[in-house]
Amino acid sequence: MSEINQELLSFIRRSPSCYHAVANLAAELTAHGFTELSEGAEWKLEKGGRYFIRRNLSSILAFRVPEGELKGVQIAASHSDSPTFKLKENMDVVRDGAYTELNVEKYGGMLCAPWFDRPLSVAGKVVVRQDGRMESRLVDLDRDLLMIPNLAIHMNRSVNDGYQYSIQKDMLPLLGDETAKGGLMPLVAQAAGVAEEDILGHDLFLYCRSEGTVWGLNGEYLSSPKLDDLQCTFANLKGFLAGGHPNALSVYAVFDNEEVGSSTKQGAASTVLLDTLTRINECLGRSRQDYLRMLANGFMVSADNAHAAHPNHLDKADLTNHPHMNQGIVIKFSANQKYCTDSVSAALFREICRRADAPTQVFHNHSDILGGSTLGNLSNAQVSLNMVDIGLPQLAMHSPYETAGTRDTEYLVRAMTVFFRSLVQDEGQGSYSIHSVTD
Repeated sequence: MSEINQELLSFIRRSPSCYHAVANLAAELTAHGFTELSEGAEWKLEKGGRYFIRRNLSSILAFRVPEGELKGVQIAASHSDSPTFKLKENMDVVRDGAYTELNVEKYGGMLCAPWFDRPLSVAGKVVVRQDGRMESRLVDLDRDLLMIPNLAIHMNRSVNDGYQYSIQKDMLPLLGDETAKGGLMPLVAQAAGVAEEDILGHDLFLYCRSEGTVWGLNGEYLSSPKLDDLQCTFANLKGFLAGGHPNALSVYAVFDNEEVGSSTKQGAASTVLLDTLTRINECLGRSRQDYLRMLANGFMVSADNAHAAHPNHLDKADLTNHPHMNQGIVIKFSANQKYCTDSVSAALFREICRRADAPTQVFHNHSDILGGSTLGNLSNAQVSLNMVDIGLPQLAMHSPYETAGTRDTEYLVRAMTVFFRSLVQDEGQGSYSIHSVTD
């Protein structure tokens, strides 16, 4: 598993923001013969064609038109964003005439404590004035630039008894001494290749500078920033690029803003997937009925990492349905439909994993603990088809440095390779069949 893990950690290291993750995905797709389309331009699609779009530079949808008759659709979805801190406008905060901090707000539901005493930097997107138009540019300051220092225990003796962090008071990152005031945006402008006054808008985020590593007595674990959800994003792409079924539209989707509810133009709750699928259908000269038949013979995998049982907190896990790292892909279930898995989608995915020789395990929330939600149920409200929620098991979810198993990425790559080479057929009356190119 060494090679696949090093590829994963390299991808994460080169993806300090959701924008950089999507840029890296776009580059990989282009290298594999995919053509980028603009949503604002006319599309002309061909059988066997490979295409992708980006929305907001933070979400990406790639698709492969089949060579043969289009009978169904296979979709894999994940997300590009991770919990972090976003820089506010007018960000400089000078304290006591001796310190310059940056004013930030929380993005998503993170664990606050692990953000302290780590080297941090800034990456994201700026919109600049260039040659009479507004242009988006990605920036990564790529240096140990900031830190959020802890308060010494001598000044808060009860901190280890529990502490409620204030984002506004406790979590402001230190940039430098009093001379650092106004010093960040010139660095951002330099990284963008423009004058500071030409920056008209920005979406800039903090990121953890700690690099990923493989560890454990037998090298069984890996730790890195952003495993949720770049681990699934990476594995889904590997499976997608391995090829598709001659009668299935293959779609690779990476949405943004999952960590804050997905209700943006580039989120899973938006119409971006619906817009893309209906536009493909129209460009291929197909009818509305053809589109609905394609969805009926379709299947979607919503891939977002899952909670592994914590060795020190087994009381927080379900009694009989708690997964472990390195023991396979997690299928998520929820009676209240926080996860969209049902008996049909679970059965279809389990059969795909059996064919891929990829083990599976199950996650249910502890019945007294309200769990989170993910992409599946939100996306299904726009594009309705059989859908399963899955993920790879990890510890310390929503920490700036998370832990997963070194075997599990390969399991998902295997499963998604078979998934994209398959076609799910609705046989009527609750019956389904899976036809793979290896059948």
